[in-house]
Amino acid sequence: MKSPTDFIVTPRENKRYSNTKNIGGIDFLVSSSEEDARYSNRYAEVKALPINYCGPIKVGDTLLVHHNVFKFYNDIKGRRKSGKSFLKDNLFLVDSEQFFMFKQDDKWYAHDRYCYVKPIKTKESIIFKNTKEEPLVAEMIYPNTTLVNQGVKKGDLISFKPESEYEFEVDGEKLYRMFDHQITMIL
Repeated sequence: MKSPTDFIVTPRENKRYSNTKNIGGIDFLVSSSEEDARYSNRYAEVKALPINYCGPIKVGDTLLVHHNVFKFYNDIKGRRKSGKSFLKDNLFLVDSEQFFMFKQDDKWYAHDRYCYVKPIKTKESIIFKNTKEEPLVAEMIYPNTTLVNQGVKKGDLISFKPESEYEFEVDGEKLYRMFDHQITMIL
């Protein structure tokens, strides 16, 4: 089974939500809300590529997807429904605008115009900063092809535009997803 335009995926561990935490061998429910985007499963395993797809992604790779791909919602009559990405039997359709990175051979790659940066802790200064993270400064973790072609590489300290942070957890690490045009300079 293949789609003309979309990747066919399943959620990691066949779970639509990542709302449990294992503490001492016991799974605890940390959120019972299906509306809370922080606990939507964002990892999808590729089961089939689009017809005539010629890109780098392969069957078996992991996609970092939008939080609405696997979520349930309630229709106007209060009935629980799957979102527009649902195909059947825990299979979902994901188009190229619904994922932001892909993981191949245990290495993440930024997709399209997206990049990922890691916020840095506030530096000591004579000026008081009431924040845990340095404002508008981060370390480049996953640059995309456009940024690499402009000389931005992994590990560079960069500055970015205000209000451009979109928080993700990638392999247990807090990162911000941004568009490449939101990176303003290498520091």
